[in-house]
Amino acid sequence: MNYLTYLPVWEKLDPSQQDTLLRAAVSRKFKKNEILHNGSADCTGLILVVSGQIRAFTVSDDGREITLYRLFERDICLFSASCIINSIQFDITVTAEKDTEALVISPEAYKSIMEISPPLANYTNEVMASRFTEVMWLIDQVMWKSFDKRLAGFLLNEASIEGTNILHITHETIGNHLGSPREVVTRMLKYFVSEGLVKLSRGLIEITDEGGLSSLEKTKR
Repeated sequence: MNYLTYLPVWEKLDPSQQDTLLRAAVSRKFKKNEILHNGSADCTGLILVVSGQIRAFTVSDDGREITLYRLFERDICLFSASCIINSIQFDITVTAEKDTEALVISPEAYKSIMEISPPLANYTNEVMASRFTEVMWLIDQVMWKSFDKRLAGFLLNEASIEGTNILHITHETIGNHLGSPREVVTRMLKYFVSEGLVKLSRGLIEITDEGGLSSLEKTKR
Protein backbone atom coordinates (compact mmCIF):
# COMPACT_ATOMS: atom_id res chain seq x y z
CA MET A 1 0.00 0.00 0.00
CA ASN A 2 1.20 3.52 -0.83
CA TYR A 3 0.94 5.28 2.54
CA LEU A 4 1.97 8.58 0.97
CA THR A 5 -1.67 8.85 -0.09
CA TYR A 6 -2.19 9.82 3.57
CA LEU A 7 -0.87 13.23 2.52
CA PRO A 8 -3.99 15.32 1.77
CA VAL A 9 -2.26 16.93 -1.21
CA TRP A 10 -1.00 13.69 -2.78
CA GLU A 11 -3.41 13.87 -5.73
CA LYS A 12 -2.36 17.46 -6.39
CA LEU A 13 1.21 16.42 -7.12
CA ASP A 14 2.17 15.54 -10.68
CA PRO A 15 3.40 11.99 -11.46
CA SER A 16 7.09 12.95 -11.42
CA GLN A 17 6.73 14.63 -8.02
CA GLN A 18 4.86 11.61 -6.66
CA ASP A 19 7.60 9.32 -7.97
CA THR A 20 10.30 11.43 -6.32
CA LEU A 21 8.59 11.17 -2.93
CA LEU A 22 7.91 7.45 -3.37
CA ARG A 23 11.58 6.78 -4.01
CA ALA A 24 12.57 8.98 -1.06
CA ALA A 25 10.27 7.30 1.48
CA VAL A 26 11.55 4.42 3.60
CA SER A 27 9.27 2.25 5.73
CA ARG A 28 10.58 1.88 9.27
CA LYS A 29 9.37 0.02 12.36
CA PHE A 30 10.18 1.33 15.81
CA LYS A 31 9.81 -0.44 19.13
CA LYS A 32 8.14 1.25 22.11
CA ASN A 33 10.49 3.86 23.66
CA GLU A 34 12.85 3.77 20.65
CA ILE A 35 14.19 7.18 19.61
CA LEU A 36 13.20 8.28 16.10
CA HIS A 37 14.86 11.68 16.17
CA ASN A 38 17.22 13.31 18.65
CA GLY A 39 17.92 17.05 18.64
CA SER A 40 18.16 19.83 16.06
CA ALA A 41 21.47 18.52 14.69
CA ASP A 42 19.72 15.30 13.65
CA CYS A 43 17.76 15.99 10.44
CA THR A 44 16.05 12.62 10.31
CA GLY A 45 13.42 13.44 7.70
CA LEU A 46 9.69 13.84 7.74
CA ILE A 47 7.97 11.13 9.74
CA LEU A 48 4.54 9.98 8.53
CA VAL A 49 2.86 7.76 11.10
CA VAL A 50 1.34 4.63 9.55
CA SER A 51 0.37 3.00 12.83
CA GLY A 52 1.25 3.41 16.47
CA GLN A 53 1.92 6.59 18.42
CA ILE A 54 4.87 8.96 18.78
CA ARG A 55 5.77 11.71 21.22
CA ALA A 56 7.76 14.88 20.60
CA PHE A 57 9.32 16.47 23.65
CA THR A 58 12.03 18.86 24.75
CA VAL A 59 14.47 18.56 27.65
CA SER A 60 15.49 21.37 30.00
CA ASP A 61 19.07 22.04 31.08
CA ASP A 62 18.41 20.15 34.31
CA GLY A 63 17.10 17.11 32.44
CA ARG A 64 13.38 17.68 32.90
CA GLU A 65 11.16 16.60 29.99
CA ILE A 66 7.91 18.12 28.76
CA THR A 67 5.74 16.81 25.94
CA LEU A 68 5.21 19.25 23.07
CA TYR A 69 2.76 17.14 21.11
CA ARG A 70 1.81 13.56 20.29
CA LEU A 71 1.11 12.13 16.85
CA PHE A 72 -1.09 9.26 15.73
CA GLU A 73 -1.97 7.40 12.51
CA ARG A 74 -1.78 9.64 9.40
CA ASP A 75 -0.10 12.46 11.32
CA ILE A 76 3.19 13.89 10.08
CA CYS A 77 6.14 15.20 12.09
CA LEU A 78 7.93 18.12 10.44
CA PHE A 79 10.22 19.17 13.28
CA SER A 80 12.22 15.98 12.72
CA ALA A 81 13.21 17.57 9.39
CA SER A 82 13.69 21.15 10.60
CA CYS A 83 16.68 21.49 8.26
CA ILE A 84 14.23 22.09 5.40
CA ILE A 85 13.08 25.31 7.10
CA ASN A 86 15.59 28.10 6.69
CA SER A 87 16.87 29.74 9.90
CA ILE A 88 14.66 27.63 12.18
CA GLN A 89 15.97 24.84 14.36
CA PHE A 90 13.95 22.80 16.84
CA ASP A 91 15.87 20.95 19.51
CA ILE A 92 13.32 18.21 20.16
CA THR A 93 13.40 14.47 20.67
CA VAL A 94 10.87 12.14 19.05
CA THR A 95 10.23 8.69 20.51
CA ALA A 96 7.76 5.88 19.90
CA GLU A 97 5.19 5.68 22.71
CA LYS A 98 3.96 2.39 21.27
CA ASP A 99 5.31 0.00 18.66
CA THR A 100 5.13 2.19 15.57
CA GLU A 101 5.37 1.87 11.81
CA ALA A 102 6.23 5.01 9.91
CA LEU A 103 7.41 6.33 6.58
CA VAL A 104 10.55 8.45 6.84
CA ILE A 105 10.78 10.83 3.89
CA SER A 106 14.15 12.26 2.86
CA PRO A 107 14.22 15.98 3.79
CA GLU A 108 16.14 16.84 0.62
CA ALA A 109 13.55 15.19 -1.63
CA TYR A 110 10.62 16.70 0.26
CA LYS A 111 12.16 20.17 0.13
CA SER A 112 12.85 19.89 -3.61
CA ILE A 113 9.15 19.19 -4.27
CA MET A 114 7.94 21.76 -1.75
CA GLU A 115 9.90 24.48 -3.58
CA ILE A 116 8.04 23.86 -6.85
CA SER A 117 4.64 22.63 -5.63
CA PRO A 118 2.35 25.29 -4.11
CA PRO A 119 -0.07 22.64 -2.75
CA LEU A 120 2.72 20.84 -0.86
CA ALA A 121 4.19 24.14 0.35
CA ASN A 122 0.79 25.28 1.62
CA TYR A 123 0.17 21.95 3.33
CA THR A 124 3.59 22.11 5.02
CA ASN A 125 2.88 25.63 6.27
CA GLU A 126 -0.50 24.52 7.62
CA VAL A 127 1.05 21.61 9.52
CA MET A 128 3.79 23.86 10.90
CA ALA A 129 1.22 26.43 12.02
CA SER A 130 -0.76 23.66 13.72
CA ARG A 131 2.32 22.47 15.62
CA PHE A 132 3.16 26.01 16.71
CA THR A 133 -0.41 26.39 17.94
CA GLU A 134 -0.02 23.25 20.04
CA VAL A 135 3.24 24.53 21.51
CA MET A 136 1.70 27.94 22.30
CA TRP A 137 -1.26 26.18 23.94
CA LEU A 138 1.23 24.22 26.06
CA ILE A 139 3.02 27.41 27.12
CA ASP A 140 -0.31 28.93 28.11
CA GLN A 141 -1.18 25.83 30.16
CA VAL A 142 2.15 25.81 31.98
CA MET A 143 2.10 29.52 32.73
CA TRP A 144 -1.52 30.09 33.69
CA LYS A 145 -3.15 26.80 34.65
CA SER A 146 -2.68 25.22 38.08
CA PHE A 147 -1.12 21.77 38.19
CA ASP A 148 -4.25 20.01 39.49
CA LYS A 149 -6.18 21.16 36.42
CA ARG A 150 -3.36 20.17 34.07
CA LEU A 151 -3.12 16.72 35.65
CA ALA A 152 -6.88 16.21 35.52
CA GLY A 153 -6.88 17.16 31.84
CA PHE A 154 -3.98 14.85 31.11
CA LEU A 155 -5.65 11.85 32.76
CA LEU A 156 -8.89 12.47 30.85
CA ASN A 157 -7.03 12.84 27.56
CA GLU A 158 -5.03 9.68 28.24
CA ALA A 159 -8.24 7.76 28.97
CA SER A 160 -9.67 9.02 25.67
CA ILE A 161 -6.57 7.92 23.74
CA GLU A 162 -6.45 4.47 25.33
CA GLY A 163 -10.23 3.93 25.36
CA THR A 164 -10.25 2.94 29.03
CA ASN A 165 -10.29 4.56 32.47
CA ILE A 166 -7.64 2.12 33.68
CA LEU A 167 -4.31 3.65 32.74
CA HIS A 168 -1.06 1.68 32.80
CA ILE A 169 1.25 4.62 33.35
CA THR A 170 3.83 5.57 35.96
CA HIS A 171 4.02 8.81 37.93
CA GLU A 172 7.41 9.47 36.33
CA THR A 173 5.95 9.16 32.82
CA ILE A 174 3.18 11.61 33.69
CA GLY A 175 5.79 13.99 35.09
CA ASN A 176 7.74 13.75 31.82
CA HIS A 177 4.64 14.65 29.84
CA LEU A 178 3.75 17.60 32.05
CA GLY A 179 7.23 18.87 32.82
CA SER A 180 6.90 18.30 36.57
CA PRO A 181 8.91 16.24 39.07
CA ARG A 182 7.58 12.78 39.88
CA GLU A 183 7.13 13.78 43.51
CA VAL A 184 4.74 16.58 42.53
CA VAL A 185 2.69 14.15 40.42
CA THR A 186 2.54 11.63 43.25
CA ARG A 187 1.45 14.25 45.76
CA MET A 188 -1.35 15.49 43.52
CA LEU A 189 -2.52 11.97 42.68
CA LYS A 190 -2.77 11.20 46.38
CA TYR A 191 -4.95 14.29 46.73
CA PHE A 192 -7.11 12.99 43.85
CA VAL A 193 -7.44 9.69 45.73
CA SER A 194 -8.61 11.52 48.85
CA GLU A 195 -11.24 13.27 46.73
CA GLY A 196 -12.45 9.97 45.25
CA LEU A 197 -11.34 10.89 41.73
CA VAL A 198 -8.86 8.05 41.14
CA LYS A 199 -7.52 4.83 42.62
CA LEU A 200 -3.82 4.00 42.59
CA SER A 201 -1.83 0.81 42.42
CA ARG A 202 1.67 0.04 41.19
CA GLY A 203 2.04 1.29 37.60
CA LEU A 204 -1.72 1.79 37.31
CA ILE A 205 -4.19 4.64 37.75
CA GLU A 206 -7.93 4.03 37.63
CA ILE A 207 -10.21 7.00 37.02
CA THR A 208 -13.18 6.50 39.33
CA ASP A 209 -14.91 9.87 38.90
CA GLU A 210 -14.55 11.08 35.33
CA GLY A 211 -17.11 13.83 35.90
CA GLY A 212 -15.24 15.06 38.95
CA LEU A 213 -11.97 15.30 37.01
CA SER A 214 -13.75 17.12 34.19
CA SER A 215 -15.29 19.61 36.63
CA LEU A 216 -11.91 20.16 38.27
CA GLU A 217 -10.23 20.81 34.93
CA LYS A 218 -12.84 23.43 34.04
CA THR A 219 -13.02 25.28 37.36
CA LYS A 220 -11.77 28.86 37.44
CA ARG A 221 -9.63 29.90 40.35
